[in-house]
Amino acid sequence: MKKIDSFDSISIIGYSGHAYVVVDIFKSQNQIVENYCDTKKNSDNPFQLNYLGSENEEQVVDQLKRHQWFIAIGNNKIRKVIFTKLIDKGLQLPINAIHKTATIGSNIELGRGVMIAANVCINACSTIGDGVICNTGAIIEHECKIGNFAHIAPGAVLAGNVHVGEGSFVGANSVVKQGINIGKHVTIGAGTVVIKDIPDNVTIVGNPQRIIQS
Repeated sequence: MKKIDSFDSISIIGYSGHAYVVVDIFKSQNQIVENYCDTKKNSDNPFQLNYLGSENEEQVVDQLKRHQWFIAIGNNKIRKVIFTKLIDKGLQLPINAIHKTATIGSNIELGRGVMIAANVCINACSTIGDGVICNTGAIIEHECKIGNFAHIAPGAVLAGNVHVGEGSFVGANSVVKQGINIGKHVTIGAGTVVIKDIPDNVTIVGNPQRIIQS
C-alpha cells in the first residue's frame, strides 16, 4: 500500500461504475482523484488510481484524515453508514463533487459529500442534504428540499417546493408535481409521475403513481 500524505489529494471510497462518474466530475473542475478505498483491490482500474485499502482499516482511516475524500457509492444506505462511521472516526467532512456544467441558483444550501452531475439544474432557495446524489441532467426546481442520502436519478424532474425524505430514490425520468412531499426511504420507479404525497418506506411506479410495495 502506497502512502500518500497530501491534504490536496482526493480519495474516493468505492470504485466501480458510479465512482467512474464521480472521477469525471472532479476532472471537469481540474480536481484530480489519486486514490481509492474498497473492500479489495479492483482488477479494473480505468483511471489508474492508487489503492489505499479498505476504509475499515485503521491505517487507511489515518491516511484519509490527511486527504480530501468522497463516498462514490450509489447505494443510499451504504453511503450513509460509511459517512457516519468515518465522521465518528474523526475525519473532516467530505468534499462535494460538482460538475462544471451544473447550474446552481441563488440561496442554495448544500450539505457535504454531495454529488451534482453534468447538466444538473438546482434552482433558487433549494436545500440539498448531506450525501445526496443529483444525477445527470436532473432538474430540481425552486424551494425543493432533498433529505440526507437521497438520490435523484438521471433526468428526474422535481417541480417547485418538492420535499424528498432521507434515503429516498427518485427514479430516472420521473416527474414530481409541485408541492409534493415524499417520505423517507421511498423508491420511485423510472418514468413515474408523482401527483400525490408519498408515505415512508414504499415503492411506487406508473403514470399516475401506484404503490406496488409497502
